[in-house]
Amino acid sequence: MSKPDPQKRYTYADLLTWDDGQRWELFDGVPVALASPSTQHQAIVTALTVEFGMYLKGKTCKVFPAPFDVRLCNESDSDNEITTVVIPDVSVICDPNKIDSKGCKGAPDLIVEILSPSTIHEDKGRKFYLYEQYGVKEFWIVDPDYKVVEVYQLVDRRYWRQFYALSQNDEIKVGIFEDLTISLKDIFGE
Repeated sequence: MSKPDPQKRYTYADLLTWDDGQRWELFDGVPVALASPSTQHQAIVTALTVEFGMYLKGKTCKVFPAPFDVRLCNESDSDNEITTVVIPDVSVICDPNKIDSKGCKGAPDLIVEILSPSTIHEDKGRKFYLYEQYGVKEFWIVDPDYKVVEVYQLVDRRYWRQFYALSQNDEIKVGIFEDLTISLKDIFGE
């Protein structure tokens, strides 16, 4: 299949057969194509991946930058039953049983989405609620234009904004780890 029909519902098994070179996400079976990220977007992904990667070296948790499929589903669901698949910009996963050769099956512990004009409504809308629903413990929304980071933590199955970084002198305490703080200078550059 070269291109999915936007009027039809698909599963992860279907998505695995698409060979059009496009990156796709599925929202309740509806395919959404992802645009190519900007240079600024990729620089932030790289900076965050390096920060998390250095901290996690030798630890159980692992960091994965996009493209990396996250199947939001029940543990027992087969590829033919999974209808929600996202490709977060950065995922941190602490349960090695969730990681397989296809990506992550279940909710990562932390997800970072970097806003772009084509993804802002998905990231702040549909993905926000999906991540909350599936139990992603911490969710960051990074706005590269305004150099702002919103940090949400799951409390009683709801997201509460715990931190709103407004200047390059701010540091973000990573909620899922006791001793990790990341400077906005390290994310956005000097």
